[in-house]
Amino acid sequence: MPKHAPTWPLAASAFNWTPDLIRAESGATEIAVGIVSDGIAPIIEVELGQLWRSFPVPSDAEAESLRDALAAAGGRVSIVGASIDDWAAPTRRRDDDERMSFLLPQLRAAHRLGATGVRLPIGQSGVALLERLLPELHDLDLVLFEEAQGPQTPSSPAHRAHYDTIAHFDDPHLRLLVDISMLMPALPVTYLDRLRRSDLPASFVDRLESDWQDPATSDAAVALLRAGAVPPDVHTMFMNLLVRFGRSDAADLRDVLTFAGAAHLKFWDLHDADDRVSRPVRHFASELRTAGFTGSLTSEWGGHEWLDDDAADMTRRHLDLVRAALTA
Repeated sequence: MPKHAPTWPLAASAFNWTPDLIRAESGATEIAVGIVSDGIAPIIEVELGQLWRSFPVPSDAEAESLRDALAAAGGRVSIVGASIDDWAAPTRRRDDDERMSFLLPQLRAAHRLGATGVRLPIGQSGVALLERLLPELHDLDLVLFEEAQGPQTPSSPAHRAHYDTIAHFDDPHLRLLVDISMLMPALPVTYLDRLRRSDLPASFVDRLESDWQDPATSDAAVALLRAGAVPPDVHTMFMNLLVRFGRSDAADLRDVLTFAGAAHLKFWDLHDADDRVSRPVRHFASELRTAGFTGSLTSEWGGHEWLDDDAADMTRRHLDLVRAALTA
């Protein structure tokens, strides 16, 4: 018999509407409220850097106005995408006092928005800054979610220490956010189609299609990059192979899901004839159930980098696919 659907909150990321923000036919806050008022999702993630020109020091009035508009539409903010600009100048990194000053106004804005927490890349804060941030997070009743994606797996020597740091603090105001771009059994159909229309060697694209799960395929991608053989028109897209796409199994995350507080159900397109989109959701959900996960799941579309599809339609269809996968 099918399992009962879990009660995890499903959210939509305003990041999905990035091309609409660039076109500037509607304002960022108008787009955010529209996600709720159009019935796409009652819970949204927002990116502070996309919302207001006053970033990184948005005013209380700006945050409260958006919070109230969302509430009037029947919605709320879950997680706020924050950021730390680590460089004060091209040749000088910010010290931790400056990094703290850059981040604190964003925490206060997230609090005013009524958010559950803020999101940063895993490991960016560092232990020293985390020790200073945690009292602020407690005071504001916010969670700092450190996001891991693509190749940033627990088994990666470059990233394992970051997972261990979260576990070491053992604080409910510091949690892991897992992006299922880690769990890609195959590359997106539309991504491969775009690469085939470039001047990349056809044999390499064939290898991406048939042998993505083989780690040696990444070595071949690095070799092409170092040889200067990546055409300029797909250079940015090509880098996804190294920094945004992963090849792990959901079971590989088992020992870190006990301190996971949220997840991004990343999708690139909706070509799912062979379950390349829905299978990671199903397998990941199984591991989340076992871990006793109680956080939110957010639909996040990364394929607008190379697709011109409508963000609202893509997000609606993805959330429908997710609901079906969660009950399969």
